Amino acid sequence: MTTERKTMEFLKANLDLMIFGTLGLMSFLMVAFVIERYLYFARVELAGFTHPDALQVALTNHLTIISTIGANAPYIGLLGTVLGILITFYDIGQGGKIEPGAIMLGLALALKATAAGLLVAIPSIMFYNSLLRRVEVLTAQWRQRSGATLSAQVHKENES
Repeated sequence: MTTERKTMEFLKANLDLMIFGTLGLMSFLMVAFVIERYLYFARVELAGFTHPDALQVALTNHLTIISTIGANAPYIGLLGTVLGILITFYDIGQGGKIEPGAIMLGLALALKATAAGLLVAIPSIMFYNSLLRRVEVLTAQWRQRSGATLSAQVHKENES
């Protein structure tokens, strides 16, 4: 058996596991970090921050991971589709017969990877945007409170 044939047989046997396993892991991480962020935002004490950069770092923690998952999940799905099409064409080339049913079945099975990638990416980007908006709101609230506190301190000092 040639290396090419071994590679194709390996891909044929493991492609779904590799692609859907990767997308499943990405989904799990995305959901875990989204839940963590929403819980953090619900209990964050804005008064505990004295510098806007420290607040920004704390609020945006893990958002890059969520965004990266959303941006890359379609590519993982597309990789699965391309490899699935490659396997389909390889099988057709090895069999010597071109049957439209076999081609369509192989292509349909390959496209499920793209669909799965999109199913991971779309909610990830939606959650990212929602969390980013929450960061903006919390930052604005902190600025309002900080400004009010600073104004009161300046007013007290001026009275003294």
